[in-house]
Amino acid sequence: MKKKLLKQMIFIGISTAVAAFLLCTGVFYGLFRRQIMEELQGYGQVLSQSEEKVRSGNFAFLQGYRVTVVDSDGIVIYDSNVEDSAAMENHSNRPEIQEAEKEGEGYDSRLSKTLDKSMFYYAVRMEDGSIMRVSKESNSIWGLMFHSMPICVVICIMICFTCICCSKVLTDKLVEPIDRMAGDLQRLNTDDVYPELVPFITTIRKQHENIMKSALMRQQFTANVSHELKTPLTAISGYAELIENGMVPAKDTASYAARIHTNANRLLTLINDIIKLSELDDMESELKPELFDLSDLAKKCIDGLQMTARKRNVYIQFTGSGKCMLYADPSMIEELLCNLCDNAIRYNNPGGKVWVEISTRSGGRPVLTVRDTGIGIPGEALEHVCERFYRVDKSRSKSTGGTGLGLAIVKHIVSRHNAELEISSEPGIGTRISVIFPSQNKD
Repeated sequence: MKKKLLKQMIFIGISTAVAAFLLCTGVFYGLFRRQIMEELQGYGQVLSQSEEKVRSGNFAFLQGYRVTVVDSDGIVIYDSNVEDSAAMENHSNRPEIQEAEKEGEGYDSRLSKTLDKSMFYYAVRMEDGSIMRVSKESNSIWGLMFHSMPICVVICIMICFTCICCSKVLTDKLVEPIDRMAGDLQRLNTDDVYPELVPFITTIRKQHENIMKSALMRQQFTANVSHELKTPLTAISGYAELIENGMVPAKDTASYAARIHTNANRLLTLINDIIKLSELDDMESELKPELFDLSDLAKKCIDGLQMTARKRNVYIQFTGSGKCMLYADPSMIEELLCNLCDNAIRYNNPGGKVWVEISTRSGGRPVLTVRDTGIGIPGEALEHVCERFYRVDKSRSKSTGGTGLGLAIVKHIVSRHNAELEISSEPGIGTRISVIFPSQNKD
């Protein structure tokens, strides 16, 4: 950044110097040309008032100036720089001569063939109809630029040196707050930096806090995963070791094998939920949305859970009216449905009920609602139920095989579909969870 600023400031300095040189040269040349024209006009006016002096040809007092007299036909009568003026070409086509014939006086300047000299002319009409012209040769604008080039190079070098010194000081001052930001962003006082950097600092701080929070959550998640995996693995290992060493009576072998099977299933369920949650955490993974009937998907999900519901003596049914088309990722919505229904069954009471309702709110917003008559959730726990491995009743969760990741997965799926999640519950009465999807109306 410092190098870039330094280069830019040097470039600006040199560009400014060159532009100033060209501008000043043009202005000075304009003033110089005006001064010469005024001198020529002054001499011409004086000479035009004395025809005798013009005819005498005595112009010694006009050193550096050239006087030419042309008759009304353009024939040169006299030229102070040429002995044989009769041999000169006709001057009737000269702009200053033509202008003097019409207006009484005329001006012109022409660049010489060498491109380093300019000729300035002033012509005035005499009383007898002849034209007297006074001219002077001087450096052209290119000549002035060429002659002033050495001093301009020196000035440019001085400007470059000054730019390097100034830009280094200014760059250090400009970058100083940024360097302090890099050193200690958290302790940096926003009063000590440029106002333009305050939003940038605020954003960086928030991102830093989010990163730290995310890192802490991942650390906690890793610790929780290790603990959750360790429990069933320890049980499986212990039961298997007892069977291996012949310490289990033959009549109890089937019971121990069932315990191993139960913990193995719990372990597989936990691993599947962790994998699913990791996939949802990857925000770069693209959704695969398509248009489908949410009611049909809900019915299929209920059919697949009927056996689980019967085992727990829970009645589950679908309520809704007609089709409800939804544009979303069907595999994710199926995962969401299965998690909500599985929780409603798992944390229900024997003889309890679960209702899966599909409806539509105003504006064409599909709504999926799962209600149950289960144990319910205390009010202080409602804001935590979507956290990973959070369990309202830890003993019951482990006995029913819950992983504590179901609602965390639901929350992720809801977020990926820009939907809303509403949870209401009363302990001992039941829980109601609704997912409100974005409007499906197409303008």
